[in-house]
Amino acid sequence: MTAAGPASADDGPARGVHALETADPGAGQRVRTGLLTVAGFTHPRGAVALVAEAESRSSSPVGRAKAVWLPWVAGARAQDREDFGRLHKHFSRLVHAVIITRVPAADASDLTQDVFVVMMSKLNTLEDDQAFPGWLLEIARNRANRFLRDRPRSSSLEEVEEPAAPDRSGWPDAKKVLLALQQLPETYAETLAMRLIEGLSGPDIAERTGLTPGSVRVNLHRGMTLLRAQLGLEAKESGDE
Repeated sequence: MTAAGPASADDGPARGVHALETADPGAGQRVRTGLLTVAGFTHPRGAVALVAEAESRSSSPVGRAKAVWLPWVAGARAQDREDFGRLHKHFSRLVHAVIITRVPAADASDLTQDVFVVMMSKLNTLEDDQAFPGWLLEIARNRANRFLRDRPRSSSLEEVEEPAAPDRSGWPDAKKVLLALQQLPETYAETLAMRLIEGLSGPDIAERTGLTPGSVRVNLHRGMTLLRAQLGLEAKESGDE
């Protein structure tokens, strides 16, 4: 999502998926993902303005969107490649958001693809197609947890995702925000990742997760409060005004 406002996640190419892990500072790349960039925040005032903007844009009441993905679940179960592709396009950001709240960004893309492989192999075991989003995200959580359990003991998120120095504005960069996000309770971290990293709007999140729009707004509001505290932004914001 850019400052121009939220857009449907299916309009045009995916902007947020898999971007954090593809940055190559040595090649001079500045990879954008959702509202964040690897090199720093897209917003000229940095983290506090970005977080406040995302919070305000998710506060407008909306109704529950129709589950357009429901027929695709049945089609994918019947080995329809096009319907599988539609499910992948529609839910890949959601899965990536769940995974990136748990593992180093460099590993999130491969794990996201693993989740969809597992999904296809187990789709016949899903008894209620309406439960597909929650079922898929549970596969994502289990895959991320297994990755953390199986990796070498000497590895840690902090070692892999060492935060870069703050930019000249004094606000933390995207890697620092990701590390702070990974310290939040699961419910808030996942919803914030869907919003801040993947660029999904509040209605997009509600439609894909099955949460009510009100629950999404609550998760974002409470999550933003915790994220601000984790980053120490409240005091900085007061001093900046």
